[in-house]
Amino acid sequence: MLKKLYRAIRLLPKRGKEPYVSFYKILNFYPYNITLYEQAVLHKSSSIKMKDGRWINNERLEFLGDAILDAIVADIVFKEFEYKKEGFLTNMRSKIVQRDTLNRLALDLGLDKLIKTSARTSTHKTHMYGNALEALIGAIYLDQGYRVAKRFVHERLITEFLKMENVLQQEVNFKSKLIEWSQKNKIPVEFRLLDCYTDQDNNPIFTTSIYIYDMESGSGQGFSKKESHQKAAKEALNKIYQDKDFFRELLLKKEEEDETGIKKNEIKELE
Repeated sequence: MLKKLYRAIRLLPKRGKEPYVSFYKILNFYPYNITLYEQAVLHKSSSIKMKDGRWINNERLEFLGDAILDAIVADIVFKEFEYKKEGFLTNMRSKIVQRDTLNRLALDLGLDKLIKTSARTSTHKTHMYGNALEALIGAIYLDQGYRVAKRFVHERLITEFLKMENVLQQEVNFKSKLIEWSQKNKIPVEFRLLDCYTDQDNNPIFTTSIYIYDMESGSGQGFSKKESHQKAAKEALNKIYQDKDFFRELLLKKEEEDETGIKKNEIKELE
């Protein structure tokens, strides 16, 4: 209690001044150790060299924040869905902590306006938002403790921007859905890794295309094979369910295959 009072008194002259005001708008509380939060929004492309030779950026805080966020979300969904089984809880946590969700939440918060970066590629800038949000959660944990970090995730992120009912309806594993569709309909699906290279910030970029029979049905690009597979599978599923001409052609090829009696392997991944 005395420690909190001492910190509050020390903060009084700093309230209303930058960068405290900018972080308050995102956090809904004033930071004690502002240096942690400034480091959380410091992308590695703008790393600062310290006097002892160390380079400072948000990567270490991102590592910590990733683990803390997993624990907090597991804690929240465990208590929110009292009678649900492990598989359901795991799926809910995955939906909340997946990269696309974190990127969107960072933008909703306005965190992108505080990030310091010299990165030039727009695709990577999108990726860095979620990383900065994880780093911010790591900073909150170190500065204020687990309870405040959990309150921030629960009230500021999930309740205000996500809403559990929306998360429940959100589909997360498009690749699994495509494989289920393939096995159910006995139609072959092939994942082809077309390209892999590093961008200007030395981040790996993967490009995957999906072929159903001999037709390219979806493509996706991501910072991991998994991410590129997910995006390609999402595009393929959209095509299957929304493009009537494409689906009709699939059925014709399946009829042709059934008549000839020649079956292809149903699932292939060419890496």
